[in-house]
Amino acid sequence: MSTPLDEQPAAGRPARAIPDAGDVRPVDVLSVSAVRDVTPAVRRVTLTAPAEAVAAAGPTISLLVPRIGDAAPAWPQIARDGRIVWPQGSHGVSLRSYTARRQDPAAGELDVDFVLHGDGPAASWAAAAAPGALLGVASGAPLGDAPAGRLLLAGDETALPAISRILASAAPTTRGVALLEVAGPEEEQPLSAPEGVELRWLHRAGTGPGLSTLLADAVAALPRPDGEDLFAWVAAESAAVRAVRADLRGRWGLRRGQHHAIGYWRRGRAMAPAG
Repeated sequence: MSTPLDEQPAAGRPARAIPDAGDVRPVDVLSVSAVRDVTPAVRRVTLTAPAEAVAAAGPTISLLVPRIGDAAPAWPQIARDGRIVWPQGSHGVSLRSYTARRQDPAAGELDVDFVLHGDGPAASWAAAAAPGALLGVASGAPLGDAPAGRLLLAGDETALPAISRILASAAPTTRGVALLEVAGPEEEQPLSAPEGVELRWLHRAGTGPGLSTLLADAVAALPRPDGEDLFAWVAAESAAVRAVRADLRGRWGLRRGQHHAIGYWRRGRAMAPAG
C-alpha cells in the first residue's frame, strides 16, 4: 500500500480552497479495542467501527493520527473527489499510510501493526495506544499486487502486513519465495503461505534498520525464473527498494505490469507504514 514517502504531517501544508459543506463528508473514526505486542518491535492495534467503515479501510489505509491523548481531534473532511480537506490552523493530525493486517467487517474489527522503533507520530501514538484511543481513516487503496504462477515478495518489518495478505490470497498452486528482513529471530512472525512459496527470513543481526543490503543481496542471488507468469512485489526502505527494482528491471527484465516496488520509508525520516 501505499504512498508513504509522499505523506507528510498535515500541519504546515498550504491552505486550499474549502468546498461547500454539502461537498464534504466526515472521515471515519475508529476506536481502539485492544493492543498487544506481536514481537518486541511490532505492536498490533485492534480498531472497531461499523462494518461499512471497516470494509472501506484497506487493504492500504490512509490513517489520520492525532496527538497522543487528544480526546477530541480536529479531524479533516473528505471532498467528493476524495481529496482531504484540512481544517484551518494547527490541528495536530498527521497523515500516514499503513496496511491493514486483518479486516473483519462482520465483526467490525480492523488490525493494524505498527513498527515501534522511531519517533514519528504513528509509532509514538501506537506506543501509547490504549483502549478508547481514536484513529481516523481517510481512504483505502489496493496493495498493487497481481496474481501470477510465480511470486517474488521482498520486504522488511514495515511490509509484513502487506506480504501476509498477499500470501493469504495467493492461489494454492503459487510458487516462489518471500524474502523477509527483520532484526533477528525474535521478530519473525507466523505467516500462512502456499506450499510452493518458501519463506526466507533475513536477520540484520545488530545492523540498524535501513543500513543493511540483505534484501538487495538476496534478490541478486536468485536466478531469474523461466517464463513470464511472474510478479514481484517489494517494499522496504527507499534505497533498498531502488537497488532491488534496478535488478528486477535489468537482469530479470520485468515489465511495468510484472512488478510493484515502493519505498515504504526513508532512513533518517520517520517510518510511515508497518506494511
